[in-house]
Amino acid sequence: MEFESLNDETYVMYAMKHYTNPQCTSVEEFNDDLNRIKYLKRLFKKYINNGELKDRLIMNHIIIFYNVFGIEAATRLLFYRIEEEYHSMLKTFLVYLNFLPETNIVETDLVSILLDSHIINALRGI
Repeated sequence: MEFESLNDETYVMYAMKHYTNPQCTSVEEFNDDLNRIKYLKRLFKKYINNGELKDRLIMNHIIIFYNVFGIEAATRLLFYRIEEEYHSMLKTFLVYLNFLPETNIVETDLVSILLDSHIINALRGI
């Protein structure tokens, strides 16, 4: 099955196709990994609302997500499911972790997304 662009109907199938976790023994574990997107959204929202940036926790969720879905698939899934208002924050972490694919993805124009200067400064302090 080809996935030119993701939508609510193809999103989970695309995630299943690209999921590679040899230790996974149940659908529940797959859902736990996929739900990391929700955790990232909550952490980004918390940063927007009260300036609390949990940079290490965000990076931990991103690293685990990329480990089980791969760079291109993880990037497509994240930019599809995470609201556009958080794309700048997400891209900043992905650039820092060197997880941004070299080619653009269908879901968004990665080049046009600006980096978040406050997050850059926080990541430099790590």
